[in-house]
Amino acid sequence: MFEDKDEESIHKDLLKNISDDYEKSTGYPTADITKAFAIEESKIYEILGEVIGMIDVDNLSSYELEKYVYQRKGISRLTGDYAKTQLIVNGNGIVVAGDKFQTPSGIQFACIDSSVTINGTGLVNIQCLQVGIIGMVGANSITQMPVTLQGITSCTNLQATTDGYEPETDAHLRQRYYEALRMPPTSGNKYHYLKWAKEVNGVGNAEVYPLWNGANTVKIVIIDANSQPASLDLVDEVQEHIDPKGTYDESTDTWSTWGTGSGEAPIGAYCTVESAASKAITVKVKIEKSNSSYTDENIASNIIKNISSYFTEIALNKEMNYVSYAKIGHLIFASEGVADYDSNSLTVNDATSNIILSYDKNLTEIPIVSQVVLLQ
Repeated sequence: MFEDKDEESIHKDLLKNISDDYEKSTGYPTADITKAFAIEESKIYEILGEVIGMIDVDNLSSYELEKYVYQRKGISRLTGDYAKTQLIVNGNGIVVAGDKFQTPSGIQFACIDSSVTINGTGLVNIQCLQVGIIGMVGANSITQMPVTLQGITSCTNLQATTDGYEPETDAHLRQRYYEALRMPPTSGNKYHYLKWAKEVNGVGNAEVYPLWNGANTVKIVIIDANSQPASLDLVDEVQEHIDPKGTYDESTDTWSTWGTGSGEAPIGAYCTVESAASKAITVKVKIEKSNSSYTDENIASNIIKNISSYFTEIALNKEMNYVSYAKIGHLIFASEGVADYDSNSLTVNDATSNIILSYDKNLTEIPIVSQVVLLQ
């Protein structure tokens, strides 16, 4: 096999193919000349190994992976998105596109409106300057202006930011490639709707329910790239991409473009896009700290982090449509700052059993950590 063709093995093979009538010991011309050739030939086999490895999509990453899946399936990496929200701005002045606001920790946002006149108070649409989850901040956290804006005295966001997504990972891009191979989308079949939903920037996963409300109806339930319920903006974006509804006529109870083939969906198919519903999960447990330097807040935060990672794995996964009580216990024990926990005290939503997640056309749930309470 070519994998075994290193400098030494190539040299041995070359010498084997030369008659023993010649002196082949090290230092003699026959050995020295073939040695030089073996060194150069081994480099060719090394390059050959790299080329063969690039045929296997599992060995590829970054640009090489993007190139491979695009050339074969026309699939492009999702670029991520910038977190957005509305800012309440106080004062008397004008805020224009590009004017900056920030959190106390220095995460900056910019106005994306062309111009907003503030008379006492007003609303300004802003977007984070950095793509990804760095811009996902809580309510009342964007309170500063790095550069003074004439006449503007204060600002804050009453709602948390939304729709900040990291660029698509290699693993997720590779998964979409495999889905295209194993579940070929064609002629508006179920897998076509799945593909259309997941190619929208910000969609993390989707479930398709054919004939959910009778003939020619399709429902798509989505979650965002952070494995959270999708925002209204993201739901609308997916709806517009697949089957835009257009304008609503109240007198006839109809939409102008819904089901007309104005998006990716074929004519006559009425597609409805919704977000998965959140199932709030509260965990209560009595723990023993590994040392006194950890506060209850530190430990609760560490437990939430571990449980949230687990919830990311099972979000919109039909094979795992429940929250495992035993898994929660394991994650608590594995959390930084926890030496042990009292298994008799552990409850998940005030129960000591698995929490079932609804997974059907009427209600599709994903688990979200609501609270971790450390009992005394």
